[in-house]
Amino acid sequence: MTESLMETKPVKDLLMKVSALGADGGDVRLKRIVHRVVSDLFRTIEEFDVQPDEFWSAMAYLTRVGQANEIGLLVPGLGLETFLDMRLDQAEQQAGLEGGTPRTIEGPLWLEGAPLSVGEARLDDGSEQGEVLFMQGQVRDLNGKPVAGAVVDVWHANTKGGYSGFDPSQPKYNLRRRIQTDAEGRYVFRSILPSGYACPPDGPTQQLLDVLGRHGHRPAHIHFFVVAPGYRKLTTQINIDGDEYLHDDFAFATRDGLIPSVKRVSDAASIHEKGLNAPYAEIDFDFVLHAETAAAPKTVVERAHAPA
Repeated sequence: MTESLMETKPVKDLLMKVSALGADGGDVRLKRIVHRVVSDLFRTIEEFDVQPDEFWSAMAYLTRVGQANEIGLLVPGLGLETFLDMRLDQAEQQAGLEGGTPRTIEGPLWLEGAPLSVGEARLDDGSEQGEVLFMQGQVRDLNGKPVAGAVVDVWHANTKGGYSGFDPSQPKYNLRRRIQTDAEGRYVFRSILPSGYACPPDGPTQQLLDVLGRHGHRPAHIHFFVVAPGYRKLTTQINIDGDEYLHDDFAFATRDGLIPSVKRVSDAASIHEKGLNAPYAEIDFDFVLHAETAAAPKTVVERAHAPA
């Protein structure tokens, strides 16, 4: 049987030099991570007999992902962002934190600086025809105490699956707002029901998904950050019930507890009270936050975002 190249002294020495693991200076933790990542890559190349043209094809693919600015799609599409959430869930459970609103992935489309409103807001500017949505709820702690002054940062796609800041046809901060909860921890917003979206059909993320035999669709959803002094930041999103991709999200973000019912309101009195002339949709959803604790990893994630 041919000896594994990975077990030979020249390869072991090479890995030590690549990572500088045996040398003075540098970040020891980073050295260990580089040693592990490169070792695993070497082992994969050996085990699957990856040929040079296959390897360089993969490097060209990663270059195209960067050039297309699709890292934010590829990472959730490969389950990496969900795995990070699963690790946070595990760490919180080990720290004794149970309950609360489930977290799920942030995704790549948040923008900083959305307009701040107090108590309630309107997210759309009325220029797009869509099913009107009223969403409301309360932010509270695990004991049911309202969290006054919490900020509910909300963003979602339009009826074509596009996001302002990335879709040039939309005005700045369209379908994006920050809402500060009132004295009872309540928030309300009016918007339009979003549509799901798919990876760009000619992009490198969809190219990989095609080879894997997977689709690149996301169900309709609404994103949230919920923050308040003394509480752990919540990153989550709700899914719109009834979407065909509700339980088949290419980004693996659907979680139990994040699929509220959508109520269709059609009685004339309610429509008139809202100042509308057609039926509308309602969603009720409360956010339950954990108090901050040093016993669990931080939930404020430092990552690059697109400029507003």
